Amino acid sequence: MAEKDFRSLSEEISSFCLVAEARSGTQVIQPFPRSPKLIRRTGAISPKPLELPVWLEDLKKERKRTEYHLESIKKRQANLNMSSEAMKQQVQECFEELLMALQRDEKAVLDMIEQDRRETSSKLNRILQDWNQHLGLLQKHISTIQSAQQCSAESMKQPFPEDFTCRKKLDPAEEEIKMNEERIQKLMKVLRNISKDLKAQLQRKNLLLDSSNVVFDKRTCHKQIKVTSEGRGLCLSSEDCCIPNDPLRFDQLYCALGTVAVKSGQHYWEVDVHCCSSWAVGMAYGSLQRRGRDKGAKLGRNRCSWSLEFQDGHLTAWHNDRHVALPVTAARAAPNRVGVFVKYQKGRLVFYNAETMRTLQEFSAVQTAVFDRAHHQFTEPLYPAFRFFSPKDKGHHHMEICNLSL
Repeated sequence: MAEKDFRSLSEEISSFCLVAEARSGTQVIQPFPRSPKLIRRTGAISPKPLELPVWLEDLKKERKRTEYHLESIKKRQANLNMSSEAMKQQVQECFEELLMALQRDEKAVLDMIEQDRRETSSKLNRILQDWNQHLGLLQKHISTIQSAQQCSAESMKQPFPEDFTCRKKLDPAEEEIKMNEERIQKLMKVLRNISKDLKAQLQRKNLLLDSSNVVFDKRTCHKQIKVTSEGRGLCLSSEDCCIPNDPLRFDQLYCALGTVAVKSGQHYWEVDVHCCSSWAVGMAYGSLQRRGRDKGAKLGRNRCSWSLEFQDGHLTAWHNDRHVALPVTAARAAPNRVGVFVKYQKGRLVFYNAETMRTLQEFSAVQTAVFDRAHHQFTEPLYPAFRFFSPKDKGHHHMEICNLSL
């Protein structure tokens, strides 16, 4: 029967059902209409007898390919579990080595303290023994005198030994017999520093997994900035460098950008600034102004940049021409090395003291009222940004991007 006849028959059955429903007054439940895609597909399939073997062979090949792919996925699943267990084992072995080293050192330190205690105790015991002997002699002499007082006058004529009324002199060296507390205090100070460094390194290890290879972009550097150390070092000189003009170059401010464009993911790098008396480290959009000295070109003084700045002994964090002062004290000195962490999708930017891993400033979608909260969803690619201040300032003018390759 032709496809046209099937369609006519389907239409007649539908009309009959509608008429029956109208006459009886009862609702006739109609099947859901077939999807247009299925209708087209059903109408398109009209195999010829000679094509069936070909289709069957294709289906068998597809089945075989699917089975092979399923086996491949199962093997990957099994390998995934094995790899995970192997990784866990390696991590456990590393931490066990650390723990064993700590335990060995702890035992050595405790043994040292115990040995000091024993030696000190032995010296004190000898002194106690000596003084106990002296006390025993005194008791003996006292008893002799008391007995003599009760005896007759003839017995009093008996001579007493020359040391009968001896007085033992105090030895000043006895006061020096004590545990080496000064040495123990030095040890405690060293252990506290080791503990602080270990905690910092344990926190830093996660950031190092996202370390990025940042180098300075020579095209953006001010003409008085020299790039050294294979693109990792910046040095500010008092003379202009012989370099051609470039529209990307800062013409008035002593600034430079990095070559890495952060568009997604997590990134971390560190900048050594201990050879620089005043500096600024931050992030900036590529649209940051490069001409002039107004706020549009200064790091942190506009919506296009964020910065951590150290100048005249003051540490501050800047964005959109707003800033917060960060404490600089003997206990919290200005950092010698600055860590920069970016989580692009979350709009998060964090500055660390890379030596102690203390958070200096965090810019994120959750911020204090000082900064514009809504602007911390990044809208353009970010570039590492750096700035020197006037070369007339006393001191060195050099900063270096640290090599964090593992």
